[in-house]
Amino acid sequence: KTVYKHRKEIKQALEDRGLALPVFCTVLPGIASPQGEIAQKSLDLFKTGCELGAYFGARGVLDNGPLVPYEFPADMPIHRHYSPDVLRNVRLPQRLSWKVYWDNLLSRMDTACKFAADYGLNYYMHPCVGSLTDTTNGYLLLKEELGWENLKFNFDTSNLYYMHENLSLGLLKLGKDLDYIHISDSYGQRIEHQAAGNGTIDWDLFFGTLKQIGFSGELSIDVGGDESHVADIDGAYLQTARFLEEKIAAYEIY
Repeated sequence: KTVYKHRKEIKQALEDRGLALPVFCTVLPGIASPQGEIAQKSLDLFKTGCELGAYFGARGVLDNGPLVPYEFPADMPIHRHYSPDVLRNVRLPQRLSWKVYWDNLLSRMDTACKFAADYGLNYYMHPCVGSLTDTTNGYLLLKEELGWENLKFNFDTSNLYYMHENLSLGLLKLGKDLDYIHISDSYGQRIEHQAAGNGTIDWDLFFGTLKQIGFSGELSIDVGGDESHVADIDGAYLQTARFLEEKIAAYEIY
């Protein structure tokens, strides 16, 4: 509501600084809720998010992939990211029918894709632990089921690396469908978003594959977050920006 109320001021602030907003975040896990009322409320908010994204000149909106309706114990600490070890033993609703849930989810995702398309936007799925698009395979399955061209994948290097995705293979699978990447580094032992070069991702292999698939989309710096323990966030952004400039030039991306 605050963003909607002040959208003119926000748009003006972007223009005054010579900035563009390529992707507008609309993180609404309720879309995947098995409860119809919650899902409908989230879809209504998503439509408002699409309106705002288009108003700000974005070419897409981003959400986490559909989150499975796990039932966490009441005494379990809340985290921004849960590990696969934790999620492996979390219960699901006792009466959950996967077929009914999946069919309902596809219907809601279809509606969301249509809302985004009505505003001329791509709808990006962000990979996160516990979602149905935690890897490129999950996204490709969902895209095949839905068939919407504007349903896209946000290739988050650190999240996918943590989930043991072969980054080069993932890039090859997506090919020309890929146009938005979150760049950060990781050691692969936990969810973290370090400055590029402060981890074990093989960036030469990564950028070599980008060149191979003819990538020409957006590269977005995504460092920091409480789980990353980055003390100097400005320095981390500058380091990653300079790193990207060097790799883009070396591999003649764009």
